[in-house]
Amino acid sequence: MNEGPPFNSERRGEPGRRKEDRILLDQLRRYHQLYQVGQVLTSEMNLETLFEVIIDQTNAVMGTQRGTVFLFDENTNTLWSLVASGMGKDLIRIPADKGVAGWVFQQGQAALINDAYVDPRFYPDVDRASGFRTRNILCVPLINRSHHRIGVLQALNKNGGEFTGADVELLTSISHYVAIALENARLYEDLKLMEKARERVINHLSHELKTPLAVIGAALHQMGKKLRDSRVEGYETVLKRGKRSIQRLLNLQEKIDDILNRKAVLEKETLTKIIEDAAFLVEESMEENGGMLRQSLEAVLRKVEDLYAMDPVILEEIDLSRFLNRVHERVKAQARDRDLNVHCRIEDGLWVQMDRKVLHKVLEGVLKNAVENTPDEGDIEITARRSPDGIQVEIRDAGIGISPQNQKLIFHGFIHMADTALYSSKKPYDFGAGGAGSDLLRIKLFSERFGFDVSFKSIRCPYLPKDGDLCPGRVSDCLHIESAGQCRKNGGTAFTLLFQPRVSLKTKPEQRGLERLARTPDPA
Repeated sequence: MNEGPPFNSERRGEPGRRKEDRILLDQLRRYHQLYQVGQVLTSEMNLETLFEVIIDQTNAVMGTQRGTVFLFDENTNTLWSLVASGMGKDLIRIPADKGVAGWVFQQGQAALINDAYVDPRFYPDVDRASGFRTRNILCVPLINRSHHRIGVLQALNKNGGEFTGADVELLTSISHYVAIALENARLYEDLKLMEKARERVINHLSHELKTPLAVIGAALHQMGKKLRDSRVEGYETVLKRGKRSIQRLLNLQEKIDDILNRKAVLEKETLTKIIEDAAFLVEESMEENGGMLRQSLEAVLRKVEDLYAMDPVILEEIDLSRFLNRVHERVKAQARDRDLNVHCRIEDGLWVQMDRKVLHKVLEGVLKNAVENTPDEGDIEITARRSPDGIQVEIRDAGIGISPQNQKLIFHGFIHMADTALYSSKKPYDFGAGGAGSDLLRIKLFSERFGFDVSFKSIRCPYLPKDGDLCPGRVSDCLHIESAGQCRKNGGTAFTLLFQPRVSLKTKPEQRGLERLARTPDPA
């Protein structure tokens, strides 16, 4: 029997090889697409723009009509996303355990759904909010370098029909680049916030120097004039010293202005030394009129020293219940001119291990913040109780709330909640006298040093959306509401402190410098 030519068997194998070649070419094409996606995504640092880039790249590679990125918000336990709407974007939120996105985020697993409205996990409210009709869904979790889930990535309505297992692998590969890009963008946003906070510190110190400079300069001028008119002898040396110190302060002011224009750097030691010299001058040469001036200058010095001073740390067992009541009574005495309704619910027998001076500063700082941000006739609630996680203190005010932008900066310190000229003219505990917010920065640093947690939630009054908007300062004077109850519902802030019954101090070298925060007397 004659066999056919050898090349016949090779022909029979050609279709198989062509199919393998097509698969390899398709894989190479996808790998090339992934490489390009990685380059594009990791080069974008603006978070809002990054959302658009992620969606565009996902749709292009996956061949889908729409992509969505949901990120987890720990404060509200929601997943949020920016969705195109007309010429702008709408922020949408869904509960972190609802819908396909919520299921994927909670389980950490991909979901492939080719008939969305049949699947019970589907959350149609997003379609209703965006006006988009979802046919099929492919959703994968976004996992960062620390192996924590930060959100989910979705591809919706595949153009070529139904999603497959190969699509799951491809979108999972894309999600790795997306997670890296989002983490980089968040880090970049944090750095920008730190830079903004640094500028506010400098701006605040610059303003605080202007007032004592003007007062002391005017006083020296008047003193010299009166002494010349009265023909008193021997004052020239003291007056010259005063003028030299004023000039040094003016030079410092010029340096601070240069810093604001990014021309130079001002060190804290220089600032402190010059203010100390000026305080000595006031005390020595202006005994008759120096009381008020010295008080003004020393207030600036205290603000600088508060963050940098040193004192030994003494841990002891403290009855938090009694301690908090005493702090409340002290604050009430300081704010005796205010018309506020303070409600206390403090459990007995709450004990913590803490430095007494530090605990006083923390509790008084948070309560003082509540008083200064609550209008007269408003409410403040002080709660202390045991919780499954430790001993919890919550101080809640019915004030105007903190704007979303300032919420991001609240623990960076020196945050001007109101116009500088407004708070600088008020006394401590007056409404709107919150000023720089340096107390909150100090409390945050204390929390890191002494191992307690500090957090907050705030709702800005809808009638005062901007930081420059003014509250009349008394609930009954507000034109937008009819009762104090409405004021409570419209805005307010709650700071929560969570203490462990026993605190073990950190002893890392980088933490030791924070011991200097535990200075200044006046414990309860």
